[in-house]
Amino acid sequence: MKTLSATTLARNLSHVLDELVRGGEEIAIERHQRIIGRLVPHPPRQNALEALADLYRTLPEAAAQGWEADARRGHWSQRVRDPWHSS
Repeated sequence: MKTLSATTLARNLSHVLDELVRGGEEIAIERHQRIIGRLVPHPPRQNALEALADLYRTLPEAAAQGWEADARRGHWSQRVRDPWHSS
């Protein structure tokens, strides 16, 4: 992890942010030889399909097949259920 002084960060903020976006590496911020914070790149955005695909890839094979079968048998509704509504 790269370390920068708070003074260097203040003087070069735009350049440091560009570097953060390009490199994707955390940057520690130091003041008086003590780390006081970190700049962390934001994770890439994902849509629901991408997030579910990531989840599906991490499931054991049997669980993934069961999950897919359950999803295919499910009843699809266009209405979003209110999770706080009590019946």
